[in-house]
Amino acid sequence: MLTIKDIAKKAGVSVATVSKVMNGYDDIGEVTKAKVLRIIKENNYRPNANAQSLRTNKSFLVGLFFKDHQDSGVKHPFFRGIISGLEERLLENNYDMILFSANWEDQFSYLEKCEFRNVDGAILMGMPKDDPKLSELLNAKIPSVFIDLDISDEKASYIISDNEEGARKAVRHLAELGHTKIAVIEGEEITVPTQKRLIGYKAEMKAQNLEVKDNWIIQGKFSVDGGYQAMEEVLKLNNRPTAIFCMGDEIAVGAMKAIEEAGLNVPDDFSIVGFDDIEISQYLNPALTTVRQKKEEMGIEAADMVLELINNQQEKIEAEIIDTELIVRDSTKKLEKQE
Repeated sequence: MLTIKDIAKKAGVSVATVSKVMNGYDDIGEVTKAKVLRIIKENNYRPNANAQSLRTNKSFLVGLFFKDHQDSGVKHPFFRGIISGLEERLLENNYDMILFSANWEDQFSYLEKCEFRNVDGAILMGMPKDDPKLSELLNAKIPSVFIDLDISDEKASYIISDNEEGARKAVRHLAELGHTKIAVIEGEEITVPTQKRLIGYKAEMKAQNLEVKDNWIIQGKFSVDGGYQAMEEVLKLNNRPTAIFCMGDEIAVGAMKAIEEAGLNVPDDFSIVGFDDIEISQYLNPALTTVRQKKEEMGIEAADMVLELINNQQEKIEAEIIDTELIVRDSTKKLEKQE
């Protein structure tokens, strides 16, 4: 059986160098790293996980917790994109990822699950910021990264989309098309993205000198059904808006369905902007104008961040805010006349 010593001999380097390459240390030159990785791949070398764990006092496991408030699990397209990026980067660094089951919180806390599976770090997304079980995890100094949730501590940091500016881009686009009556359909109010996007919506409406009506802020959910039901409320209004900013693409899908069933048309009767740019957005009829979140990039950056927290014993890791991009498609159009 091939050993780490054999790999070192074939590469012409020390055993310590091979070990550093396998464990993701950044003080090895790129040429040497590439050579070692090539030899490992060519010889189909697989390190003994138990022995490696004993040597490094690491499990090489990262735990993933998430909630989407709709119990859709990994089927949710936004989470799928992030998880893809996480998996890619963690595998590159010889780490595996444990996806904790949806009902973990019924019996165990975050900390208990981390300790039970002996993970080196945790990545968390979707839970409310005031979840009381989070403080236990933070106090235990488990290296933790939060996605779309602005929580930081000595061994915790976060990565988040610029939700506020993304919402402003959506409203600004509609205003530039001549819309002055712009409503918003929210996601769940307890989530940080909803709160930030609402701040952005109101700020840009003010910047455009547009009125924000209370009944044009419609409570919804981050789901197709949530968007459909919220749009039904919009359709009942006497003074209807001409444009809708939906805080999620799935909300927009539901809203567009309600509009169609009411015998109306997007974008002739309502211009619609979503948020996320999930894959189906470009295939809708009409294709959805939306604010793109860089999902895979967020996953990759979150993985880099948790690995740095695991390996860095001294310095606090700065949070990262990821820019968004307005993707203009066919669900928005210039308003010909304002009633």
